[in-house]
Amino acid sequence: MSPLPRSIREALKDDNWRQAMQLEFDALQRNKTWTLVPRPPSAQIITGKWVFKHKLHSDGTLERYKARWVVRGFHQWPGIDYGETFSPVVKPATIRTVLTLIASKNWPAHQLDVSNAFLHGNISERVHCQQPTGFEDVDQPDAVCLLSRSLYGLRQAPCAWFTRFAEHAISLGFRQSRSDSSLFVYGQGASMAYLLLYVDDIIMSASTPALLHQLIGNLKSAFAVKDMGPVSYFLGVDVRRTADGFTLSQTAYALDILERAGMANCKPATTPADSKAKCSSSDGVPMKEASWYRSMAGALQYLTLTRPDISYAVQQVCLHMHAPMECHGAMLKRILRYIKGTTTLGLHLHAAKSPTITAYTDADWAGCPDTRRSTSGFAVFLGDALISWSSKRQTTVSRSSAEAEYRGVANAVAECSWLRQLLGELHYAVPKATVAYCDNISSVYMARNPVHHRRTKHIEIDIHFVREKVAIGELRVLQIPSARQFADIFTKGLPTALFEDFRSSLCVGSTS
Repeated sequence: MSPLPRSIREALKDDNWRQAMQLEFDALQRNKTWTLVPRPPSAQIITGKWVFKHKLHSDGTLERYKARWVVRGFHQWPGIDYGETFSPVVKPATIRTVLTLIASKNWPAHQLDVSNAFLHGNISERVHCQQPTGFEDVDQPDAVCLLSRSLYGLRQAPCAWFTRFAEHAISLGFRQSRSDSSLFVYGQGASMAYLLLYVDDIIMSASTPALLHQLIGNLKSAFAVKDMGPVSYFLGVDVRRTADGFTLSQTAYALDILERAGMANCKPATTPADSKAKCSSSDGVPMKEASWYRSMAGALQYLTLTRPDISYAVQQVCLHMHAPMECHGAMLKRILRYIKGTTTLGLHLHAAKSPTITAYTDADWAGCPDTRRSTSGFAVFLGDALISWSSKRQTTVSRSSAEAEYRGVANAVAECSWLRQLLGELHYAVPKATVAYCDNISSVYMARNPVHHRRTKHIEIDIHFVREKVAIGELRVLQIPSARQFADIFTKGLPTALFEDFRSSLCVGSTS
């Protein structure tokens, strides 16, 4: 494997990198990305550079050498060189929901990759950039590129690519979801298909293999799409199909985090957070390695994509990224020690036997030692599959445990309402009411009847929101014993035995 080049001159001398650069330049030419024009006297000319990367397989072996011409979009002038820049990406809960439905319907699912995705986006602004270094036109060496398609690095590139893809998908008969803009649903009589888009990575599933290959062929006619076969490795997540669903794991990513943290040989911990009092933002002395703390905390956030068991602990360390103390560093290292002993764990998405949504919601009243805000969490199941969860500090201080619990119920109900709408667009309507389990009896009473008005008049919006869902028959709020409240794992540190019991109930288990 040739090392990453330190300069463009070094890259041009290496056959592997030279070939990768030539492939990128040829793709730009085929796509008619620019037109060479004389250098305008007063125009902003955006410079660029070559970016080199080793593209690896999921097992860490070399797949190919990758070179990309990237322009310095931070030199663009807002309002002149670019306008809208926002581009949506598919939500993790949507991915888990669609995979659960695919397993339930036993549909084939393929993973697609779009080569040079951003190059397909059309731009309406007049943007000039320099010619790629090492590939200047011999007849017009001083000319500049007037862009007609977007390039990597341009501020508007993500938005331009998504707009172009959405327009083409709609022309093929797909309908863009209102619940998640990156989900496209195809429905023609009994023929149905789902398409999930995350920048240039796509998961597509259809009711029949023939329809699936037909739609893939339609995409290939407009974009450089590569069919990578049945979905197996998506966004750094190892996806394995089983007899009753899918398993999602990030074992390689977890090992990489431990290696980067210098804790590959640390002693494992049984839980990611202890059950003692939470650490204040002013306890102890500031960390000397604050940048290391922020880097590791950010890396752990992505690991929660398939590991709900660490969501609470990661949420707690992320609260102190602005000024971490030594005690916060100890909290972070405990999470890494827990990961060391559980690298093979992942999320099991079981096929939904019936279209039912069940939510568990809990709150730790006034748990934050600095702001006295409560931490609320919820877990939402579609059938037996955990498709959504949250661990978050509430935005306001609650005056009682009942109020904190009730705000947690409102957050869970909002998520369930969104999921019901999403499932309706996926032609998988939920006929039964959503059941939300809460272990606070006062919250259950407030969801049903206009009681405790004097205590709850300042949270009436949340109350009316939940009560309306109950009144129309879309929701039932029931009490559950604390010993079976799975959402407790998202609000506080738990003893080992209880933590492991709740972890298995959240569909987290070994994937090896």
